[in-house]
Amino acid sequence: MNELAELSDEQRALLLQMRRRVVESIGKNMDLYGITLSIGHLYGNMYFNREPVTLDEMSETMGMSKTSMSTGMRTLYDLKMINKVWGKGSRKDLYEVESDWHQNFADFFSIKWRKAVEQNMSALNRSMKEIGVLLERFSDDLAMVKLLQSDQEKINDALAYYKWLDRLIDSFESGEIYNFIPKEEPN
Repeated sequence: MNELAELSDEQRALLLQMRRRVVESIGKNMDLYGITLSIGHLYGNMYFNREPVTLDEMSETMGMSKTSMSTGMRTLYDLKMINKVWGKGSRKDLYEVESDWHQNFADFFSIKWRKAVEQNMSALNRSMKEIGVLLERFSDDLAMVKLLQSDQEKINDALAYYKWLDRLIDSFESGEIYNFIPKEEPN
């Protein structure tokens, strides 16, 4: 049953106005993190649903094509911001929002940061190996050795940073971060 059906026209208009403002705010916030505004709006609209929804229902609610809706849902699912749930008697996939914003933040940044850390550490480690080869090859050229050693120090600094970032990601994934910065409890 549509929860808004029991409201007067004025109540419904005021409630929807308030929700639109929140949905717009969520969309803009997610846009800052590289998620499209429309996917942010999708999450925001789903946030206010009391029951799990299908692709068709969200497509109709938002006036988006089923293809766009499917892409948006897949993005939110991959980021662990929505979950597929089972619905008695339903043959279609049902989705509900992961409403723990702390967990959404931790999952989103863990996924993004972990990928970047792995790529960057791989590139840095390859460069360190190349420096080793070049140091051997040009061991008689003091100017080249000096430059290579300087580069080696800089790359070691970068590797130390990425090792720290890897531990930070681990703290998000394990929830240990909340021992240092506790979650705010709702009023």
